Amino acid sequence: MSKHFYPAVFTKESSGYSVRFPDLDGCFTEGDTLEEAYNMAVEAVGLYLESGTAGVFNFPQTQELGEIRAVENETVVLIEFDELEYMKRHSNKAVKKTLSIPQWLNTLAEQNDINFSQVLQAALKERLNIV
Repeated sequence: MSKHFYPAVFTKESSGYSVRFPDLDGCFTEGDTLEEAYNMAVEAVGLYLESGTAGVFNFPQTQELGEIRAVENETVVLIEFDELEYMKRHSNKAVKKTLSIPQWLNTLAEQNDINFSQVLQAALKERLNIV
């Protein structure tokens, strides 16, 4: 999982802000406040980058910031897209996995009311250094 950065052009409108992405054709959003517009921009980038398959992203190349020209009422802002954070927020569907453990370990775990799913999730997060 990685972080990607996309320049966005924020335009001050009579009411709120509109946002467009020069490198993401057809990707637009808006917000009533600057903070809301920024948060909407992060979500818009995620929706745009995610291909039809959940968890599969296409990352187009971006222009250099200096190549993007802003006109009056416009500001170029760099939007950070954190793939892992996006996945945590939008891909929480449970996936069934089959696994094998020794019978003695299964018996002992069941006797101690161990939740196998919780233990596996915790172990995977630890192994992958995910908080």
